[in-house]
Amino acid sequence: MRLLKLVPEDTNIDFLRWRKVASAASFILVAISIALVAVKGLNLGVDFVGGQSVRVEFPGTMPKIDEIREKVGDIGLGEATIQQFGSDKAVAIRTALPEGDKAAADRAGKQLVDGIHKAFPTAHTGSVETVSGKVSGELIRTGALSLALAMIGISIYIWIRFEWQFGVGALGRLFHEVALTFGLFAVTQLQFDLNSIAALLTIVGYSLNDTIVVYDRVRENLKKYRKMEIVPLLNLSINETLSRTVMTSVSVMLALGVLLVFGPDVIFGFTAAMLFGVFVGTYSSILMSTPVLVWLKVGPQSFVPRTSAATEGAERITRKDDGAVV
Repeated sequence: MRLLKLVPEDTNIDFLRWRKVASAASFILVAISIALVAVKGLNLGVDFVGGQSVRVEFPGTMPKIDEIREKVGDIGLGEATIQQFGSDKAVAIRTALPEGDKAAADRAGKQLVDGIHKAFPTAHTGSVETVSGKVSGELIRTGALSLALAMIGISIYIWIRFEWQFGVGALGRLFHEVALTFGLFAVTQLQFDLNSIAALLTIVGYSLNDTIVVYDRVRENLKKYRKMEIVPLLNLSINETLSRTVMTSVSVMLALGVLLVFGPDVIFGFTAAMLFGVFVGTYSSILMSTPVLVWLKVGPQSFVPRTSAATEGAERITRKDDGAVV
């Protein structure tokens, strides 16, 4: 029985030929993503802005958003933020947190749910989520710090394992993927909450795995082909890992696609961000992770193999590849 192969093993594609175009396109997309976040902002969930939030699902035809906003306004809890959530029959309703203690918050939550049921008798409501302003501020700081430390830690790890140029390449790639994912949240106005932070951290971890595979093959080929120019060597490394990269990404995206369509609404934003991040990560591993090594002049002359002098001497005597000393 023949194994399924999405990519032939003997590919010889000149990926680095498009490095300038791909880098320019990525730079423009990152700039657009940052501008979208600055102009449109993120649709922050109750985790980050505080207040009370409840998910409401309508079994029949969903009323218009303006009608829902009017009915919720009549409940007497102040101005509400209403956003379609997950499907065309569900919305997330968020109101400000009332002054007072936990008992006041509980009473306001019950008032919100009772008011929704009175206005829309057939509607189904989930549990009321309540987050204070102080807690939401702490969650923002903790989430941002976790994301920054993860990116820096991964870059330092790759720097130590390989060379500093590889660490710079990894950090650039991670920033590229995180920035584009933020742009996705800004343009779609998907709710950005703690699940979204988890998605970003998962994307960073996935990218690390893919980056290590490509960079490890680059390191092996730098040892093996000492006289090969860096651009052909990087093309060779990408082609040698291409089958693994594509197969892994397609498998993950298929699973995420099923979750996106059939999964619960509560993880819709997480799944959408993950699916987008894996797609961008696949593109980055092929076209974004290696061009920086060309610009930073990585090559056998700057690469110091982690071998002893005795081992290096033995390799020079016993092993050769196409006339080049290995």
